[in-house]
Amino acid sequence: MSTKTRYFVIVSLLVIGVGFGTGLVAYYVGFPAGALASRGGPTELNFIPRDASVIAFANVQEIMASELRQKLHRALPTQENGQQELQNQTGINLETDIDSVVACMSPDTAGGTGRGAGMVLARGRFDETKIEALMREHGAHVETYNGKRMVVADAADRTLDVPNDPNDATQPSIRHLHPADVSLSFIEPGLAAIGSTRLIKAAIDLHKAGNNPQAGLESVTGNDELMNLVRSLDSSNAWAVGRFDVLRSQSHLPDNVLSQIPAITWFAASAHINGGLRGTLRADTRDDESANNLRDVVRGFLALAKMGAGAKPELQAVMQSLELSGTGKTVSLSFVVPAELFDVIGAASGRVKPAMNH
Repeated sequence: MSTKTRYFVIVSLLVIGVGFGTGLVAYYVGFPAGALASRGGPTELNFIPRDASVIAFANVQEIMASELRQKLHRALPTQENGQQELQNQTGINLETDIDSVVACMSPDTAGGTGRGAGMVLARGRFDETKIEALMREHGAHVETYNGKRMVVADAADRTLDVPNDPNDATQPSIRHLHPADVSLSFIEPGLAAIGSTRLIKAAIDLHKAGNNPQAGLESVTGNDELMNLVRSLDSSNAWAVGRFDVLRSQSHLPDNVLSQIPAITWFAASAHINGGLRGTLRADTRDDESANNLRDVVRGFLALAKMGAGAKPELQAVMQSLELSGTGKTVSLSFVVPAELFDVIGAASGRVKPAMNH
């Protein structure tokens, strides 16, 4: 990556990772019941194209204020200097300025990279002038698209050494990569869109014109299968849902590995983060037989995990909370991680003394 775009990308990634970079969470995930729109999910879903293969949401304010996040903040190393530098350069305070983050990934049908395209919609309080000035200072340029300003950082092509034979790293070959442009636009006051230029333009079009399938404009809210999964997660404050088969097709894993992966079509992961962590993993398979095979695999894993936790009292509560459920083509696994386990993590790190029982 060239020096002139480094700060742009760093800022983008920091905003994308807000709430997650502290070591708390947890993946791409959730919204509280109060954040639901009439059709389900946060309103930002109206700006995500229908062809999105994965969508996710995090209620950053709720997560950052949670007891669990405070425990991890005390227990795990953090990069306070990086957060302060980000605030100095952009005016963005990760602790207070970001309310929520919605992320999506869609197949890269236009770019030809085979890696998919991504976008993050961050809602909060931003100094738009300061952020744009920083991007331009480091080589980005400003374009106008459909009445909205876009700050665009052109990504230069680069090469990467990879082995011809995955089993023999001594035989390198050169793979040429074509990174996509990264853009930022303020779709509306307090809503920053960061990611693939193609997806940013799609978000601007949807914001301006709304759903118009006849004109080729439709948001992910029109995808009933995906939205049914989203609506099922309304008690969580962290979630991710998507098409597993799309992720699988873009994974570039060897055929002998892919053949061992169950025929999963949809996945959903949700979590409620407060004092501890309560979550559910769900997989929808191609047929009942695939679901039964997946249940057998999960049962075997649970048996081994519970055996391994026998000598570790702090893990026994987690193992006992694991519950396998689901019927037909659906397989679900729920779990609870109690707050006490994070006290143990803090004690093991040497930064936090374990709680004393009185």
